[in-house]
Amino acid sequence: MSEWWKEAVVYQIYPRSFFDANGDGIGDLQGIIQKLDYIKHLGADVIWLCPVFDSPQDDNGYDIKDYRNMYEKFGTNEDMFQLIDEVHQRGMKIIMDLVVNHTSDEHAWFAESRKSKDNPYREYYFWRDPASDGAEPNNWGSIFSGAAWEYDERTGQYYLHYFSKKQPDLNWENEAVRREVYDLMKFWMDKGVDGWRMDVIGSISKYTDFPNYETDENRSYVVGHYHANGPRLHEFIQEMNREVLSHYDCMTVGEANGSDIEEAIKYTDASRQELNMIFTFEHMDIDTEQHSPNGKWQLKPFDLIALKKTMARWQTGLMNVGWNTLYFENHDQPRVISRWGNDGKLRKQCAKAFATVLHGMKGTPFIYQGEEIGMTNSEMPLEVYDDLEIRNAYRELVIENKTISEEDFLKAVGKKGRDHARTPMQWDDKQHAGFTTGKPWLPVNSRYQEINVQESLNDQDSIFYYYQKLIRLRKQYKSTVHGDFQLLLEDDPQIFSYIRQYQGEKLFVVANLSEEEAVFEAPPERLAERWDVLLSNYSRQQADMRKIYLKPYEALMCINDTKEHGS
Repeated sequence: MSEWWKEAVVYQIYPRSFFDANGDGIGDLQGIIQKLDYIKHLGADVIWLCPVFDSPQDDNGYDIKDYRNMYEKFGTNEDMFQLIDEVHQRGMKIIMDLVVNHTSDEHAWFAESRKSKDNPYREYYFWRDPASDGAEPNNWGSIFSGAAWEYDERTGQYYLHYFSKKQPDLNWENEAVRREVYDLMKFWMDKGVDGWRMDVIGSISKYTDFPNYETDENRSYVVGHYHANGPRLHEFIQEMNREVLSHYDCMTVGEANGSDIEEAIKYTDASRQELNMIFTFEHMDIDTEQHSPNGKWQLKPFDLIALKKTMARWQTGLMNVGWNTLYFENHDQPRVISRWGNDGKLRKQCAKAFATVLHGMKGTPFIYQGEEIGMTNSEMPLEVYDDLEIRNAYRELVIENKTISEEDFLKAVGKKGRDHARTPMQWDDKQHAGFTTGKPWLPVNSRYQEINVQESLNDQDSIFYYYQKLIRLRKQYKSTVHGDFQLLLEDDPQIFSYIRQYQGEKLFVVANLSEEEAVFEAPPERLAERWDVLLSNYSRQQADMRKIYLKPYEALMCINDTKEHGS
């Protein structure tokens, strides 16, 4: 199989927020079709589509009712087939979201499963008797707060759910479940789908003795190491590869929750025949106080040194044995410039600086819709947030447990809430940002008149065109794809800088990720050669590599190779 995904740049679409073609306030498949030329103009090679399957939408489509049919508000199967075809006509590829750790509780399998203990579908899920006192079988917690078990009166047992109680976990120990999953994968790949992003794939293997967590903390329910990397995880993924993936020239990326570098190598070492790459989360947790009962909502200040060291460790750790994903934003992560940077007067410079750092690294870059125009977090009152995670956490942490104040919780949500990534795409400065002619399902960011696609396309110095240049440089210089990685100035609190090198071609990246001026000075033996500026977010034409005075959020990408390159 080819490794086309190594040279690809992925554009992620959150369908309900991308573009609404029929005016009902919810984005849809026809809306995506109408905007494909925009994505092609950006230069992306692959579109990743968040779930579009039939769903009650308890968790915005990550609770699937029918894997072979579309959610009616998104469109029909015919619309999906047309989208696949239109993507391919433009020379791009499309991957879908494979959500098979759990289904919706409205899926036909679960509806049958809960009817009786001897139903043929009972073992499609995890059902267990109550503890001796009638409580949950163990102290496992839900990622979305509360217990990971829900009692069902009909049969007097609990079922397991790592997420919402409307998302019961599938029992991958059951071979019939695995066959069902492989069949649905083949169904869509035979229709032309080019691969999969696999939702929480790291959790599909369970510790089936269901041990309690040992904890000294005063918590009823715990989320920890038993929630991921179960004993048969890699066996299951290797079987999936053998039965399905190896038969298609496809791209696979797993959401590998709970994974360290050693675990990542198991997933991505080609000789193991599992997945091409995984999403990891270590770099996205640097502003979270670890081991707090408040989880992701316990903020700590952004630490550039920690970010650099974490990302560099993953770069070198997978260098010759695996493959990295490169991202700062997605449907589960807020806007990076609002979270770690400056989304005010330095918004454009900041967005370009973070993009430069990310796209110069080794791995496959992922761009989340709106990132390429510098969309920001929204300001919303608590009651307007739609996200199940936010609502549940507020009830548990602020109201019930009182482990965080309402003020601190709202501050954290303003920084890290998932809905910041889910506000409608801002297409122009007209009503509802051109997203819909109806009432949008989630309020449009109030800054849409300033920040929108139309404005970006009319400004030759926009973030959009900067991303376009980054993508072109990735196609032009092999060192961006294949080069090794050497971090510079690892303890500098302002500057993120590194060198990539491949077959005599050297790429140099430096960015000041702060609001103050910074001075770059590196050992002369590291930067003694002649360097040409390829890209600068301050229109810098040349730089003295012995000492570079960097403006706030200034970023440079330079090359020292003099060979001719095609564009």
